[in-house]
Amino acid sequence: MNKLLNLPKIFVAMDFNDINLAKEFTKKIDPKLCGLKIGKELFTSTGPDLIKWFHEKGFKTFLDLKFHDIPTTVKKACISAAKLGVAIVNVHALGGEEMMRSAKEGLKEINSDTLLIGVTILTSHDENSLQAIGLSRGLKDSVKSLAQQAVNCGLDGVVCSAMDLEFVKPILPNNFIFITPGIRLHPTNDDQKRIMTPALAINAGATILVIGRPITEAKDPNEIINQIYSNLNAN
Repeated sequence: MNKLLNLPKIFVAMDFNDINLAKEFTKKIDPKLCGLKIGKELFTSTGPDLIKWFHEKGFKTFLDLKFHDIPTTVKKACISAAKLGVAIVNVHALGGEEMMRSAKEGLKEINSDTLLIGVTILTSHDENSLQAIGLSRGLKDSVKSLAQQAVNCGLDGVVCSAMDLEFVKPILPNNFIFITPGIRLHPTNDDQKRIMTPALAINAGATILVIGRPITEAKDPNEIINQIYSNLNAN
């Protein structure tokens, strides 16, 4: 079974810390066009009940908590996430192969269809920041190594910058999923260092685009989503 069936190409990054703001925003968008990515800010503020509410409204969800802990803890966390009914959950590949295998085993034990994705290197990092935290292999080699480890552990895909796809996609399986954050409609000067436009990201091999501020800060977010799809279909 293809786990990507019925999943939209766009997941909106729900960077809110207020349950009412999050609910009001979702009234402006169509669950047939996009899914919702729930990160640490929103989940910490609202807990799992909001995810259940999103599901009732017809949205697919990506729980983006980047689990990174001892293997048993991450396994149990992934099981709990899957039981919420999320379509996608992720772990940080820097947690190592034992941790990633344990997470995969947990989802198998409950026969879950939830996609398990490994985060490689955050899009806020560049070569200088990696050196500063002691990853001396460099950005390119670090991303390739972490992505290959995710494959070895049976994960369904990785989160990486769309800029990394050029060198990481050719070395990974054809059915591997590539979720790309840091998507911007136009050049910006914000906290994302490695960004790309939606069309370029899809052309580079991205499977799912994570888009936040260009949609959440728009006057008509549904119109922006439709414009993105129109642009993708034109390329």
